[in-house]
Amino acid sequence: MSQGIEQLIRPEVLTLSGYSPSKSPDTLEGKVEVPVKDIIKLDANENPYGCSPRVYQALATYPPFNVYPDSGQTELRESLSGYVGVGSERIVASGGSNQLIDLLIRLFVGPGDEVIHLIPTFDIYRFSTQIHGGSLVEVPRDKDFAVNVKAVKAAISRKTKIIFLANPNNPTGNITPQKDIIEIVATGVPVVVDEAYYEFSGETVVPLVDQYENLMVLRTFSKWAGLAGLRVGYGIFPPRVADYLLAIKIPYGVNTAALIAVRESLKDTDYLQDRVKAIVSERERLFNELQKLKWLKPCPSQANFIFCSVLGKAGELQQKLQNKGILVRYFDRPLLRDFIRISVGKPEHTDALIKALREIEEERND
Repeated sequence: MSQGIEQLIRPEVLTLSGYSPSKSPDTLEGKVEVPVKDIIKLDANENPYGCSPRVYQALATYPPFNVYPDSGQTELRESLSGYVGVGSERIVASGGSNQLIDLLIRLFVGPGDEVIHLIPTFDIYRFSTQIHGGSLVEVPRDKDFAVNVKAVKAAISRKTKIIFLANPNNPTGNITPQKDIIEIVATGVPVVVDEAYYEFSGETVVPLVDQYENLMVLRTFSKWAGLAGLRVGYGIFPPRVADYLLAIKIPYGVNTAALIAVRESLKDTDYLQDRVKAIVSERERLFNELQKLKWLKPCPSQANFIFCSVLGKAGELQQKLQNKGILVRYFDRPLLRDFIRISVGKPEHTDALIKALREIEEERND
């Protein structure tokens, strides 16, 4: 890029630290000790069981992919209304909840406006805030990663436009008690509760949306329904906010394949909930197995992953596991450098992970 063109780029973008996504196994061909097909992917909180079989069947027989989907999301919003238990006028969907995070910041935040960021947490909140020229106000969680409600309230200023609260929190997996959320919502500042892992925790503030016009909730089909590759998320908003989001979103944000997948998933919730129960059960087994390794300290989790403190260099552990064909998440950022995050897989994935960790433990002791 010529220097002349670069001078025209917005300065906040020139200095932006991007969001680091998980690794695709295809990029590791020849770089790990196992074939790509044998790599165990535990770094992106994906559902190891995949989607409902109904999704595959419906996609294979749906003919008109040459026609644009309904940009107004009429059928989708009605279907989600039945699943969530709120009026369809409150619901807006998108190509993943990440898009809704970006849309909300675009709606509320201008240059110099403040977004309260409860660190450590989902880094997309930072990323989108900085892209849109907003100012981050970081409020650290306590040593157990609980939200410091008093500190959050003290951080609110006239410039505060939005507070993001992931519940369960990503990457730590813990829940914020509803009374603490209500205390923050009672400030009147727009509060977005990101419930991406709701189906694994069973904790939700959706029943409160009628009581607080500044409360918004995000959900996704990536985790519980196994649709991460199709990118579909949704939110529950005050009706006027939903109207504005529909007005400013990019047209056709949810593609036809994703619309079909959601429709079929909602017809097969019993099957999907059985898979969720299997993941929750395996989460408890994984937690117990990790506790047996004295150089690891897993944190209790209400999501489909476990955040784990590492006695030693967490980045090196991530690399050693990757060499053995097991991908876990490492965040090279302040507050997170002594941890790894492990997605819950199938029982055989847990077995392979624990075997690899014990081999690494033996190497450490040599």
